[in-house]
Order: sequence, then structure tokens, then C-alpha cells
Amino acid sequence: MAETREEWIKKRAYALWEEEGYPTGRDSIHWEQARHERDTLEGSAASSDGKEVKPKAKRSVTGSKTNGVVTPAPKRTASRKTAS
Repeated sequence: MAETREEWIKKRAYALWEEEGYPTGRDSIHWEQARHERDTLEGSAASSDGKEVKPKAKRSVTGSKTNGVVTPAPKRTASRKTAS
């Protein structure tokens, strides 16, 4: 039988509590961390057949974009030191 999302979070939160030495009053922090870890796992790149899918790289544009027109960033020039 497959483990439900809630069961996974419960077990992970318990493991976090144990790892920290059984502290008092941190149950909600452990629960939120476990929930966040589960969300990250669910959002990881995995296809329906279970094989990992590499995420596509985000394209970055140098310069600023206004009204669909990309203007290049100003060129940087190296400053030269003069001999004294």
C-alpha cells in the first residue's frame, strides 16, 4: 500500500524532531519543514513514468526590456591604472 502525503509528512516531521534531540514546542516548525520538503519533492522534475526530467534553463536577457524591445546593457570598459 502506498504511503499518503499526510503519512509521509507525519513521519518526516517526527524524524526532524528526533534529529533535533526531542525539543519541546517545535512541532509546528517540524511539520512545516516536512510539508515544505514534500512539496519540493512533488514539484521536482519527474515525469509520469518515474524517469527524471531535467528542468529547462531560464533564458536571461541582458539589458532592459520595454514594450517588447530589448535594449542592450551599456558596455563596460576596463579602467587602466597609470604608472607612477
